Amino acid sequence: MARVTSTVHPAASLLAGIEDDGRASWGEFGRRIFMSSFPVLLVLLAWEEATRLALTTPFLLPSPIIVAERIWGDVTSGDLVLNIGHTLYRAFFGFIVASVTGIALGILIARNNAIHWFFDPIISVGFPMPKIAFLPIFMLWFGLYDTSKIALVIFDATFPVVTATIAATQGVDRQMLWSARMLGAGERQLLWEIIVPAAFPSIMTGLQIALPISLIITIVTEMIMGGPGLGGSMIAASRFADSPGVFAGIIEIAIAGY
Repeated sequence: MARVTSTVHPAASLLAGIEDDGRASWGEFGRRIFMSSFPVLLVLLAWEEATRLALTTPFLLPSPIIVAERIWGDVTSGDLVLNIGHTLYRAFFGFIVASVTGIALGILIARNNAIHWFFDPIISVGFPMPKIAFLPIFMLWFGLYDTSKIALVIFDATFPVVTATIAATQGVDRQMLWSARMLGAGERQLLWEIIVPAAFPSIMTGLQIALPISLIITIVTEMIMGGPGLGGSMIAASRFADSPGVFAGIIEIAIAGY
């Protein structure tokens, strides 16, 4: 009796393995999404249950369904896109300028004794100070529109970038710099080929701190000064006792922050 043997082509088994890995990776991705979103869903369920049990008044705590309807109304009317656009434009523009200025200034302070002598006490005093206190001055100097809001973002976000750049530049291995000088490297080569690449990971830490600061300052200035933007729309809703609009603004700010 003839025996039938089945063979599997190597390419087919390879494709099957890739397909299994793909399914596993998608399953792991879905599990992570569910685990990360589960606390948020739990809060929303507790929020909805609190409104159903009438633990507080609808004015103080509107239903999440009503708030979601308000957010959807902002989406369909185009207000949400407009407000997010204004807020992110101010935050990102200020962040980019603060990043470039802070990195350049931090390197100069770390590499030049005279510049370090001048700026070090200013940074030491200004870093822990709440820079939002300068908002009235910026309003007097630049008016009530985008210029003053962006200027305050730049002013506030520059400090963490400068301090991170100074620490990163001064923390570069001295033996590496001495070895490069022994091999004939000039100051420009030391800066661009050794110091900046070695310090860049620590500089990124300062940038990660400056980015949310930029968004926070933007929201605060919009709340105080009004006008288009997420902060301005939320403070306008509070002035008209629009409780769903206030809660919708909080969620919209959280979306923009994410």
